[in-house]
Formats: sequence, structure tokens, C-alpha cells
Amino acid sequence: MKVLFYGTKSYDRQSFEKELVDYPDVQVEFIDSNLTPVTAALAQGYDAVCAFVNADISPMTLEILRGLGVGLVLMRCAGFDAVNVDYAKQVGMKVTRVPAYSPEAIAEHAMALALAANRRICKGYNRVRDNNFDLTGLVGSTLHGKTAGIIGTGRIGAALCRICKGFGMKVLGADLYPNQSLVDQGIVDEYVDYDTIYAKSDMISLHAFLNEESHHMINDESIAKMKDGMIFINTGRGGLVDTQALIRGIISGKIGAAGLDVYEEENANVYQNREGEVIDSVTARLCSFPNVVMTSHQAFFTHEALGQIARVTLDNAQAFATGTDFVERSVVC
Repeated sequence: MKVLFYGTKSYDRQSFEKELVDYPDVQVEFIDSNLTPVTAALAQGYDAVCAFVNADISPMTLEILRGLGVGLVLMRCAGFDAVNVDYAKQVGMKVTRVPAYSPEAIAEHAMALALAANRRICKGYNRVRDNNFDLTGLVGSTLHGKTAGIIGTGRIGAALCRICKGFGMKVLGADLYPNQSLVDQGIVDEYVDYDTIYAKSDMISLHAFLNEESHHMINDESIAKMKDGMIFINTGRGGLVDTQALIRGIISGKIGAAGLDVYEEENANVYQNREGEVIDSVTARLCSFPNVVMTSHQAFFTHEALGQIARVTLDNAQAFATGTDFVERSVVC
């Protein structure tokens, strides 16, 4: 079983090479190039390809891969929006993902963003480095006793609900499929609709799936319903938020602090070093606000998560080679 890994960094190689000793029948090669229609031809002679969230696995990419005899696309991430799944089915290709590699890691990062943005930690740190010990402009809000609104209470959202409870917060949940066990355990105080989340929450964190219905669910209208000075967190998907509306909400003071690990224009930037370039972007504008903290899609990025990603991906590669079952819940098509 030969697998070509696209768009790999040093940490990808390290985590997969560590696990490969347990998969003697799986041969891998790592390349820096991302998977696109232009680079798909590099998969000549391979049985499968492995890609990440920022790949371009369009019908053209899939057609080229299928013509080369590639039968499996391994996504080493939970999301599969980069893959045209319908076309993959059409040409008889299998697509797998890693459904849950570390919900706690992402939930912890979401709370870290909330704290950093709310308490102006990055700005305070930079001041102290310059021997400036003034506190002006650094005031935040105490989370204890406040209300957290968690939109999407799957594994990640549920993990954040537990963290918020530990901070002494009231927790409201919103989900198309409410998890009654979270209410029974006292982790979620109650499930409500989106409008109630917007109106009553001092902090809102997004963990919903991105689809046609949820695209730009955070917009001028929904922001107008929120409390003044609320804390907004997104570690879900950038497309859930209308970025221009978010900027207007920050400028107006409706959003008092924002922590973002994902954003609409991230695909051109994510995991790339562009520090030598002048970039005219809304990302740069968001970073200019003192009450905004942004990271580069790193919420998942822990040793434990990387190990789980490697194991599930290699398990699926081996399953494809041997004709056995894929890892539960990992099959996209």
C-alpha cells in the first residue's frame, strides 16, 4: 500500500513516522506541495493520497487521481469540505477522515482565545516586554457567573461546555440534535434557539458544521441581537461568520472581544509563512484591533491530537489495502 502525503510539514512527518513502525505494509512518501489539480499528477504509482483541510480536491483533481489508479483519499482532519464528495462517489473513490482526534484540545484552545481576547493578554504581554506597566485599556470581564452560549454541542462543543461549567458559568446550548445527557449531567443548563443564545449569552462559541444553512449564520442581523460587549469565539469554520459584519460589530462595541482560529480568507494563508509579504486583507484589519486575538487554525495542534490523526489515517490506509472495515465514523464515501 503506497500513500503520497501532500502538504506536509515537519510535525506531520514526525507524528506519522512515529506511528509507521506498527504499519509495515503501508509505505508513505511526504512532499511539501499541496494537493491541487496541478500537483495531482505527482501521485502516479500510488494507491492513495493523503491531504489536509487546505487542499483543493475538486472534480478535476479527483479525475486526474482516478486516471492514475488512485482509489483512496485520506483526509488527515475532521472536515472534508475540501473534497468534492459527490464526484468522488461518481468515479468510485473512497474518502475517509479523522472524525474526532482531540475535542478537548480544540475546546481548550477556544477558552484560551476567550481569555486572551477578553483580558487583553497579548497586548499586556507586549507592553511588559517594552517595560510599559500601564494598565490603561486592558480591562476585561470576569467570566464567573456569566452565561456561555455554545452553538453546536458535539464532542468539541460538549468539552467546552464542561470547561465553562468549571469557570462557574451558566451554559446554554443550541444544536439541531440536542444532547439530553449533557442536560441530565448538569453540563448544559438548557437548550435554546439561536436568538436566545444571541440575546442572553455573555460569551458565544461556534462549533457548528458549515453548510448552506449555516453559512454566514453570524451576520449583521444576528450580531445586532447580541449583548453589548459580548465575547465571540470561532474555532469552527470561517464561513460561519460574515467577516465584514464581524468587523462592524467590533467597531460598534457590540462585540467586546473576539478570538478567532478560523476565518473566511484563511485558505491562502493557513500553514504558510508569508511574513515577508505585504498582505491587503481583512485578516490584517482584524489583527489591528486590540480586543481581537487570532491564530492560524491551530486549535487541534497538540501532541495527542497529532498522534491520533496519524493512527486513524494509517488504520484506514491499511483497511483499504486489506479489504477490512475502515475506522468507525471515518468514512465519508
